Amino acid sequence: MHNMTKGLKLTDILVTIVIAIAFGIVYILWGSVYYALKPIGLHADQFMYGMWFIAANVAFFIIRKPGVALLAEIAAASGEFLLGSPWGLTVLLYGVVQGLFAELVFMAFKYKRFHISVAILSAIAACLGSVLMDFAYGEIGDLVAWNLTLFMIARFLGSILFAGVCAYYLVKVLEATGVTNLVRPASSKDYAELDQK
Repeated sequence: MHNMTKGLKLTDILVTIVIAIAFGIVYILWGSVYYALKPIGLHADQFMYGMWFIAANVAFFIIRKPGVALLAEIAAASGEFLLGSPWGLTVLLYGVVQGLFAELVFMAFKYKRFHISVAILSAIAACLGSVLMDFAYGEIGDLVAWNLTLFMIARFLGSILFAGVCAYYLVKVLEATGVTNLVRPASSKDYAELDQK
C-alpha cells in the first residue's frame, strides 16, 4: 500500500521551486553561452541546449516524488521568462513539454529507479520534447538532412551530458554533503543502494 508520504508535501514543492529558480537564473545566463557559440556553426550551440533540461532531473533525483520533474521545468521556465528570456512566452510552453517528457520516463520506472541510466533516458526524453516543439514552431523543418542530423546529434549529446550525466553527479555531490537529507528521509534501502555504487 502507498502511504500518504508519496504525495508532494509543501516542503517538496518549495524545495522544487527553489531549485527551479536557481536554474531559471542559470538558464538566462546560459542563453549568452548559447548565442556566443552560434557563429561557430556546426551546431556548436545545440550541444549547449541540454542545460535547459537539467532542473527536471536535479529536482527529481533530490526529492524522488511524482510530479517534481514537471513542476521543476515549468518553474524554471517561468523564472527564465520573468527574468526576461529572449524567447518570451514560448519558453513556458517548452518548459511544460520538456518537463512532461522527462516526467514520463520517471513514471515508466514507477518513480523507483535513481540510476544514471534513468537520468540519461529522462534527458533524452526532454530533448525529444524540445525537438518536437522546434518542429511545431517551424524552427528546424527546413534544415537539409545532413544539417538536421548534425543538429540532432549535437543537441542529444549535449542533453545526455548536461541534463543526464551532470545532473546525476551534481545530486551525488549534494548527497555527499548531506543537504539532500533535509528533504529526503534516509531509509535502510537508501543505504543499501549507496553500498552498491
